[in-house]
Amino acid sequence: MNIAVIGTGYVGLVTGTCFAEMGHNVTCVDIDADKIEGLKHGVLPIYEPGLDDMVDKNFKEGRLHFTTSLAEAAQHANIFFIAVGTPPGEDGSADLKYVLAVARDLGKVMVSSYNIVVDKSTVPVGTADKVRATVQAELDKRGNDIRFDVVSNPEFLKEGAAIDDFMRPDRVVIGTDSEKAAKIMHDLYAPFMRNHEVIIAMGVREAEMTKYTANAMLATKISFMNEIAALCERLDVDVEQVRLGIGSDRRIGYHFIYPGCGYGGSCFPKDVKALLRMAQENGLDAWVLDAVERRNDRQKHRLAEKIFARFGTDLSGKTFALWGLAFKPDTDDMREAPSLVLIEQLITAGATIRAHDPVAIETATREMKQGWLDDGRVRFFEHQYDALDGADAMVLVTEWKPFRNPDFDRIKKTLTAPIIFDGRNQYDPSELKDLGFEYFGIGRGKVGG
Repeated sequence: MNIAVIGTGYVGLVTGTCFAEMGHNVTCVDIDADKIEGLKHGVLPIYEPGLDDMVDKNFKEGRLHFTTSLAEAAQHANIFFIAVGTPPGEDGSADLKYVLAVARDLGKVMVSSYNIVVDKSTVPVGTADKVRATVQAELDKRGNDIRFDVVSNPEFLKEGAAIDDFMRPDRVVIGTDSEKAAKIMHDLYAPFMRNHEVIIAMGVREAEMTKYTANAMLATKISFMNEIAALCERLDVDVEQVRLGIGSDRRIGYHFIYPGCGYGGSCFPKDVKALLRMAQENGLDAWVLDAVERRNDRQKHRLAEKIFARFGTDLSGKTFALWGLAFKPDTDDMREAPSLVLIEQLITAGATIRAHDPVAIETATREMKQGWLDDGRVRFFEHQYDALDGADAMVLVTEWKPFRNPDFDRIKKTLTAPIIFDGRNQYDPSELKDLGFEYFGIGRGKVGG
């Protein structure tokens, strides 16, 4: 099939590349000329394990193309995936200006007698109707009889595992009221489902709602467990044992019940806010969603609170080593990252930061206030143990694999004092206590700090 993917961000680039990997002819379109030129030379705008090799291979084999011209892409394509951003507005609602701008452009350039316009971006309920009306308005101006259907096909990609999620999906949601579009979309995804059928067909509005509900549910599990962790600290209970106890129940499972220093990224915070806004616009008090968001905002301050409790609120002359900057492992994404909140609080209290992340240092450099970098209040290190030199404590923020079984003897010798703040509960409090460390985890009871 001939496919165009508009937007070469995280979702668009993964989507286009994986379709090309399955033999389709794919053109990725973006208005950013520098980004497109970089992609032609193997320079990716995002970090995702394995994606660079897949992009390079399919580009060289002629299945994957990059252009700034949607009109050029439309000369061959008749399936158009809209994968542009839907950033939150000031009121928390999803901003559809980029989605609708693409819809207008599509109405101006589509040439095939029949087309499918696919909303791949995360969009509010009712967006497909707006996209359909916008495309049709432009076609009417042209006075032709080009036919098209709009499909909602939300993505369910985890950063750090996106290729596997796309190539071996646990479900593919297709929202459409068109039998023809449903058949074509089914055929498009069929190669990804050789072992079992994973397509779930539904209405367009239901598909739009499914994406938001999925992310809000996962965010709810995280915030709920963080709230239980806060209670465990007051009751002298180790939340990690509680997690094991409840996770063994198959109705609950172990996914997304890990206490920590809060969730971040481009999806959960934005989608919870958007769902809250949708509820408000429709006269519903979304108490659970509101609590999820407030608990997560509170959780991002938890590590700083523990540091203040141990060192005092004046951190002048103190240095802290941060392991991890990205909001989660296997990505360089710093959007809504808990590390940003922590660094802001520590710097404001007078501390200096020595930080390491396996891939997010370049992104973090762009996110930091320039003054912090100029005067040395924040310094980045390529090697994790170098960040520890002269630090008064180590703070684990992101649970990268290299951080899971570190050399504790080396850590103890390098720090000025053997103190660890574990924002992801990666380490055993009793073991570290035996090694002579002060340990502070999330919800670990008195043993954990």
